[in-house]
Amino acid sequence: MTSRLGLDFFINLVAAGLARGTPILFATLGGIITERSGVMNLGIEGMMLVGAMTAFSTARSTNNALLGVCTGMLAGATLALAYAIVVVHLRADQVVSGLALVFFGSGLSSMLGASLVDQKEATARIPSLSLSVLEDLPILGPVLFKQNLMVWLGLALVACGSWILFKTRWGLVLRAVGEHPAQADSLGISVLTVRTVCVMIGGAMAGLAGASLSLAISPGWVDGMTAGQGWVAVGLVIFARWNPGRALIGAWLFGTLRRLPLDLQGVPSLPVFHNPNIGYFLSMLPYLFVIGAMIVGSRQALRRRLGAPASLGLPWFRGDRG
Repeated sequence: MTSRLGLDFFINLVAAGLARGTPILFATLGGIITERSGVMNLGIEGMMLVGAMTAFSTARSTNNALLGVCTGMLAGATLALAYAIVVVHLRADQVVSGLALVFFGSGLSSMLGASLVDQKEATARIPSLSLSVLEDLPILGPVLFKQNLMVWLGLALVACGSWILFKTRWGLVLRAVGEHPAQADSLGISVLTVRTVCVMIGGAMAGLAGASLSLAISPGWVDGMTAGQGWVAVGLVIFARWNPGRALIGAWLFGTLRRLPLDLQGVPSLPVFHNPNIGYFLSMLPYLFVIGAMIVGSRQALRRRLGAPASLGLPWFRGDRG
């Protein structure tokens, strides 16, 4: 009986971690695409907030969750376009501009979403996938086949992103622009266009991350509902070594650690975890994981390159030699 309870606990934890990590996965994939082109993106948090607010507002007014997701992605892409104009075309400092985008997105979502707080009734939500034939499979059934559609979209985007980055000509162009923009320009590739498109794709993915929060994972709108998950995505880009497959592992680990305190407090045989002080400590674990991953990544970068694009964070105009 004890072993069965332990297995059920593990399965539920893995399944919940996969769901909780999906928004982080979307945002991390967007960060990878953006940074592979050579543009640093610290504004993910702001784009996620605007995407979450826009998606929920649209779904509530139209009763259409799909339309909400689309408008959330559009909102993220629009903010990203403004960011691209500033940092790619005007060559502003990417760190300062990214921080400014976070503050702007946070303030804009708070102002426009003030009337949406706690308005959850009669709002369309993204449905869960129901495959009754496969739900009874041991372990895989509850882990994979009782998940929200966003989880499956995330898995598909990981496979699609890996294929595009490493198996297609467009992926080769993208990586060339991030590594050696001058050489890419000499081959007739428009560096500014590629970088702008990649920044907008990253913004759309951040908007998708926000939409999955407000329409699937935690349906509703609460001011600041991302709770720093955009910053976590920035760290996971480094942890993933700019690789979509590793991003899936990092997002799942973060989601699992976020879910762990809640699940442990529900186990009667572990009363020590019912202590609120222990709960606060466990709630820190996912963020400590990200900080640790970034520290390890920085240490490894001193010994060997992790795969970061050579021109990451460096502005470029035609005529530059770097």
